[in-house]
Parts: sequence; C-alpha cells; structure tokens
Amino acid sequence: MNYIGVDLGTSAVKLLLMTGEGEILKIVSKEYPVYFPKNGWSEQSPIDWYEKTLEGIKELVDATDDRTVAGISVAGQMHGLVVLDENDEVIRNAILWNDGRSQPQSDWLNSEISKRKLTEYTGNISYAGFTAPKILWMKENEPDKFARIRKIMLPKDYVTYKLTGAFATDPSDASGTLYYDVKNRCWSKEMCDILGITVDMLPRVYESYEKVGELKSEISELLGISGTTIMSAGAGDNAGAAIGMGITGEGSCNISLGTSGTVFISSDTFTEDFNNSLHSFAHADGAYHVMGCILSAASCNKWWMDEVLESSDYAGEGDKIDESKFGQNRVYFLPYLMGERSPINDTDARGAFIGMSPDTSRADMTQAIFEGVSYALKDCLMAAENMGINVSESCVCGGGAKSEKWLKILSNILGIRLNTTENTEGPSFGAAILAAVACGQYKDVEEACDKLIKINRSVEPDPELVKLYADRYDEYSKLYPALKDAYKFVASRRN
Repeated sequence: MNYIGVDLGTSAVKLLLMTGEGEILKIVSKEYPVYFPKNGWSEQSPIDWYEKTLEGIKELVDATDDRTVAGISVAGQMHGLVVLDENDEVIRNAILWNDGRSQPQSDWLNSEISKRKLTEYTGNISYAGFTAPKILWMKENEPDKFARIRKIMLPKDYVTYKLTGAFATDPSDASGTLYYDVKNRCWSKEMCDILGITVDMLPRVYESYEKVGELKSEISELLGISGTTIMSAGAGDNAGAAIGMGITGEGSCNISLGTSGTVFISSDTFTEDFNNSLHSFAHADGAYHVMGCILSAASCNKWWMDEVLESSDYAGEGDKIDESKFGQNRVYFLPYLMGERSPINDTDARGAFIGMSPDTSRADMTQAIFEGVSYALKDCLMAAENMGINVSESCVCGGGAKSEKWLKILSNILGIRLNTTENTEGPSFGAAILAAVACGQYKDVEEACDKLIKINRSVEPDPELVKLYADRYDEYSKLYPALKDAYKFVASRRN
C-alpha cells in the first residue's frame, strides 16, 4: 500500500509518496505566489493550490511502477478564508493566516462580544489571523461578495473538496476558525449568529484520520492512478507536523521553525488558557493540544538572507556565527515582521534590531535573528508554564531545524533537550500517516507513530549557556513593552 501526504504551505505545496512501512519513495514541491495587495495583507489563489497539488500528485505517481495509491491526506496552512458561491466558484482570493487587515474586527470581538464569551463559545479569544474576524471584515468591506457566500472552508479543505467532492474538515483545523467549539468538537451556533453565517455554510467535521471520500474517477484517470483512493480529513499544518514528529498523548511537545514558529504541546484533555496567551485546539490524534504561534520564524532568516544580505548561502552565513559569542550577543532582534500572535496579539508590532554599535558584525546580526526567534518561542513556553504545563524536552522540525547552530541556540534559550527525527518532512509525513490510518494500515494514530517515527539525534543545553541566555531573555522581555506605543504611532502613520 502506498500513501500520499500533502503539505499545503504558504509558499509551496510539498507532497510525498510513502509506503505503509513508512519508507518515503519520492518528494516533490510546487511553488505558487503570495499576493500582498496592501501593507499587512496576504492572499493566495485557491485555484493555484489545487492545480499545483494535481501536478505534484501526478509527478509522484509517474515516479513509481505501482500506479495504486491507497490513501491521500492533506495537512494545510490554517485560518485562511476560502469562500465559494452557489456554483462552487471561488469568490475572492483566500485571505491568509498572516494577514492583519481584520485587526479592528478582532478587537471588536474581544471587546464587544468579550474574551470571556469567546472562550466560552470556542475555547479561544480572537486573533486577527483567525478566520472569524476575516469573515466580519468581508461582511463590512465587501458586502456584495459576502452576500454570494454559500460555502466557507479552510485551505486544505478546498483541495480535498476539488479532489473528492466531499465538503469536509477536521477538528484541528476547525479549531483555528473561532467559530468551532473546541471542547465539544462542533460548530458554535452562537459564533455563527454573531458572524452572520449559517452552520450549513460550513463543512462536516470528521476526525483527521477518518475517511471523508474517494478520489473522483475523472481525477484518478487524469493522474493515472488505478483503483480506489481514499481521502481522510487531514489536519491543520501544525497538528499534521506534530503527527509527523510522533507528538501524541499527554505532554509531548513539538517546536516548528518553519515560515511561522509554533510550540505545540499535546494533551489528553481540553485545557483552557485563562491568560489568553496560547491557543487551546483539538489535535489530529482525536485529543487536544495547546499551542503558541509566532507569525515569523524561519521567514525572518529568509528575509535577512534574501532581502538584506542578498545571499543564497544560508548555511554559510550561519557558519560565520562564533559559538564563543553564544549568550553574549548585545544585539537583539524582535521577530515581528508580520505583527505577532502569541503571546502579545499585536498586529502593529514590527521587526526591529536593537543594540547595534560600530563593532557590530554581520554574524552578530545573523545570530540575533536566530536568538530573537528563539526568545519569541520561549515567550510561548513560558505562557505554557503559567498554565502548569512543564516541558523538559521537545522535538523540533521545519527549515530552521537544519541549522545546527540555531538548534544549539534554541536549546540553550529554552533550557531543554531538542530532538530531531529520522524523517524531517513534518506535515506531509503526518498527513501520509493519517491517510494510512484511514485506510486501516494502522489501528490508530498512536500505533502508527510508534512504529514509523524514530529519534535520530538530540541537542542538549549547556547549563552555563542556559544561565547566560536567561539574563539575555530578561533584557529581551523588556523591549516589546518599551516599543509598544512606538509601534502604534508608526502604524497610525502607516495607515
């Protein structure tokens, strides 16, 4: 049995073909554009997602003599607003997770509906990146388009809908909409009323590992796939990545250094963050998790490399960092290039270097990028500790995890052991696992993870560096509060 796992990312769709025993036969990636119509806006065409996914599946199937694919599953970027009309045509480009235009609507939800009510209805407060405030923005700013809405879905679910005709989603992705009752795993009628939508506009919710449909016969014929191919509900990308790293059960943790950054801690039970710093979401294994999300992680290094240094030698620039300067860098970087979500929830915040002097080097600033993202992830870990959740070790994945020096910095800033796995594909591997469970290859997600995922290395923190970085973190923690009013001033001038 072969399975395809799809990672519908922000810059590209990444697909892999996996055997039932976990061997990866081939990986392909297909890029598509992101549009930035205005400062702080971020959009994509759902049609691009679908077409590039088709191209990727065909390339995977063409690479093997076995033309059968037992199952497919998609792990996708969360929170994006996809709206279809009565003819199933896309009404407008999808508004993405890192789009900040709906901050006024998010503020209205938190203040007028109240954080207490939102938490009661959904388990979470509002963030501009969530789907609900995007719906309100569209209702207020594009009323003609809003009136045409018949289906509302998330990015990965659009791809599944096009491939199977199944109007479906899963709890992990639905959790980030702010109109899903996470604790009770159902749509919130109260939130739908507030948004001016109806529950029948929303997809049926399946568990991530459940079958939602089969690949349309004409799609199978187009792709050259023989036999019946099942599609499972899939997962939000962070939950998918967690499955791909074996994060199931109580207290397991995964940190992602992808375009965005996340601290993902799984739980057997629903846990509410009364400080409203972290998200309380459903997990793809059928249970729950808490998660902190920073909007810019490895994308900070990409910006620094591509736009400032104009260098493609990512590894070489990282190698210039002198490890003797770990814990002693006087340059700080605030990684808020697209605003920030956890734990400060501020779309006005922006990236900043602080502490530069005439002897500041290029390597110092690269180091500050690595450290700034790591400090922001520690903010999330500290918020979890405030909830009574203590993490002693974590898996780590994403593009940033390829840098040995970044891993050492992160381990010492967090003060915990970091583990990487033999397979580093994260969401796409997790999606393939969910497909295998849906097809009966494994009895459940936990069994699949136990058999397929192996730790291949660990990075241990150095007690002396942990102390040095604790002092630096205290200094870093004072920077955002000092700049908060300045961010608001600059945002008012920008707008």
